[in-house]
Amino acid sequence: DFMNIKKHIEMFARTKINNDNIYNEFSLQHELGFYLREELKSSKVEFERNVKFFSDNQDENFLKKFVKKEMDIVAYKGNSKNLEKYAIELKYPTNGAYPRRMFQFVEDIKFMEQVKDELGFTKTYCLTLISDSQKGIPFRYCSRKNEGEIYHYFRNNKEIHGKITNPLNISEVHDIKRKFSIEWQRINHTNFWYYLLEI
Repeated sequence: DFMNIKKHIEMFARTKINNDNIYNEFSLQHELGFYLREELKSSKVEFERNVKFFSDNQDENFLKKFVKKEMDIVAYKGNSKNLEKYAIELKYPTNGAYPRRMFQFVEDIKFMEQVKDELGFTKTYCLTLISDSQKGIPFRYCSRKNEGEIYHYFRNNKEIHGKITNPLNISEVHDIKRKFSIEWQRINHTNFWYYLLEI
């Protein structure tokens, strides 16, 4: 790999995220993007790139397969978008709607699997950030009451794999090929916790 993206994302999470500079998902996207631009001087770091940009197959039916259209952050070397390329999806929920947001976390994983497998990305990542001060606690802590399966993936370390159904719309299902376990990491001296998945 021409750049150890995982190492850079972890370093960013541990040293650059604080309660002053990260206040919504947009700020997280931009702070991480600018950080990666500084660290990866010889590469392009871009925001909201459509999957179409990286696809040799421009057929509408092929492009419709993707659960989302735009990647939050992409990094690739110069103009060599067909060689090493990386994508990152970000989530920073700041207000409730927990089951829906948790299914969006699953959707990000599915999207990053598709980007890796269908577009030949070198590696892809899902970074999710929560803040205790933003009522992020329910994403992390076990609860005695039965809140449905979606919670177990993000609280009880249940493996994310196979068909996962949107608890609010049972016709919406994502089939996750790989196996993932969520491990929340505390960011010292802040209210933040995060997990990072590499695909």
